[in-house]
Amino acid sequence: MSPTFPPEQIQLVAHLTAKPGREQALVDAITAIVPAVRREPGCIAYLAHSSREDPGTVVMYEVWADQTALDAHVKGANLASLAARFDDLLSVPLRVEPLRRIA
Repeated sequence: MSPTFPPEQIQLVAHLTAKPGREQALVDAITAIVPAVRREPGCIAYLAHSSREDPGTVVMYEVWADQTALDAHVKGANLASLAARFDDLLSVPLRVEPLRRIA
């Protein structure tokens, strides 16, 4: 029997691409907020990955209990502290890709 997943769960992938020379600063900024984000209400998964093909790209995989939890995260202090550094760190705007579980 396969597990069931609540339909209100939100899954997404976020792509962050560092400016040349700012790759480690981006990694450091993201890893600094991960523990606090994982303690946010409704956070089921908050995982950071470095691309093997493009080491300057960080891909976040996130799962939130529902839209309310994601909205609170987006408006919260943890993400705001990272977003305040985007102009310095990112070469292109953050790209967020909402997902729909199919299996």
